[in-house]
Amino acid sequence: MSEHQPKRVVLLDLDGTLTQSHFGIIACVTKVFEALGRPVPDDAELHRFIGPAISESLRRNGVPDDQIDRAVEIYRDYYGSQAIFDDPNHDGAKVPGCLYNRVYDGIPEQLAALRDAGYILAVATCKPEYQAVPVCDHFGLTGMVDAVYGASRDNSRIDKDQVIRYAFDGLGFDAAAGDRALMVGDRWTDADGAAACGIDCLGCGWGYAEDGELAAHGCYRTIDTTDELADAVEAYFA
Repeated sequence: MSEHQPKRVVLLDLDGTLTQSHFGIIACVTKVFEALGRPVPDDAELHRFIGPAISESLRRNGVPDDQIDRAVEIYRDYYGSQAIFDDPNHDGAKVPGCLYNRVYDGIPEQLAALRDAGYILAVATCKPEYQAVPVCDHFGLTGMVDAVYGASRDNSRIDKDQVIRYAFDGLGFDAAAGDRALMVGDRWTDADGAAACGIDCLGCGWGYAEDGELAAHGCYRTIDTTDELADAVEAYFA
């Protein structure tokens, strides 16, 4: 019987960590508030929509509970279906909100270095999985990682700790057998979710966190540029 080889798992947030996604998210959120006839939040508040579940952010901005389901439906329509936004990657093309987006420079090279070093890589995002997978497919990220895990369509799995546990189940992660994991993300949701699951979080300073947010929520370290990622992960697991 072969001895268990402990897994080294790196869980990667999507928005603000692998992709610069604020263009599409903010555009779609703006459409929601316009459709509801409500004032559009200011720019700082719009940026806070990146990371948490959309329903949570809508409530924080005064959308009443009896309008949340409709608001989420409007958002998902613009985000996943209505190709009305200018594609930042192809002049003249129109895309839905999810593709009004780009991969951060340097990320493909960093993911390749981590896979070459034997890490198991998985996207773990609070974006619904049925939205996250096409985004990862479109930008070539699916082939750079071992799996993509996201929130559920029915809202039974929306918080980052729930997504992390779901990823652990899918990967056969077993801490008791010596497996180790690290969350990599750019928002408080990533840090809090990691802490709830008993793992550490490496903060990504190029994302959408506000000043001091990642340290305040317990990230053991924050890196400022994408080209630091592989070395930071190696240092952690060493």
